[in-house]
Amino acid sequence: MGNKRKTHSPQFKAKVALAAIQNDETTAQLASRFGIHPTMVSSWKRQMLEGAADIFDKNHKTTRKQAEAQTDELYRQIGQLREEKDFLSRKFGS
Repeated sequence: MGNKRKTHSPQFKAKVALAAIQNDETTAQLASRFGIHPTMVSSWKRQMLEGAADIFDKNHKTTRKQAEAQTDELYRQIGQLREEKDFLSRKFGS
């Protein structure tokens, strides 16, 4: 049986990414210190740098609320379609 993948909290990822951005240690040293693969250090650093501009975006909260509202609407539609499918399958005995 294979090993279960570890999941890391966003706080841990941010901590590692900030340490990588500081360039006080090499990627290999950071990976050893935090007990993760060096690729993860590089990946999280890149994600942090790419997403840093979103922190200062004034419309970020509005965009997130709109995305949540759209997700809620889609889940509502999925529920409705499931109910219709169940009704039709009972009606026609399929």
